[in-house]
Amino acid sequence: MLSAQNVTAHHAFSAEFDALKPIEIKGVVTKAEWVNPHSWVYVDVKEADGTVSNWGFEFGAPFSLKQKGLTKTVLPSGTEVVINGYLSKNGKKFAYSTSIKLADGRVFQTGGAQDAPTLPSAGTTN
Repeated sequence: MLSAQNVTAHHAFSAEFDALKPIEIKGVVTKAEWVNPHSWVYVDVKEADGTVSNWGFEFGAPFSLKQKGLTKTVLPSGTEVVINGYLSKNGKKFAYSTSIKLADGRVFQTGGAQDAPTLPSAGTTN
């Protein structure tokens, strides 16, 4: 008996992100997508020249984030955040997130890739 299964592409951290390019981005959440295998959070960032650009950040799987206390309801549009992580290799405005800090001081570990490095984060870690 044969069965059909959905196949989801999954990649290693090192395939898309640069472990030698850590970043810290401050901005405002515009959208959060809790989807498998990786959740995504999009943030408007004010650039040095005053323009605003939208960045995408890859997070871990929704179940893993929920276990850490981070759910979509914690990150509604308009939430001010600081995200630490690593830039994409292709130079576009997206990155792998290792942690997110909210204005109230809560910090959540966000990454899920087994081969990803971790960055130290300040504050309380959930």
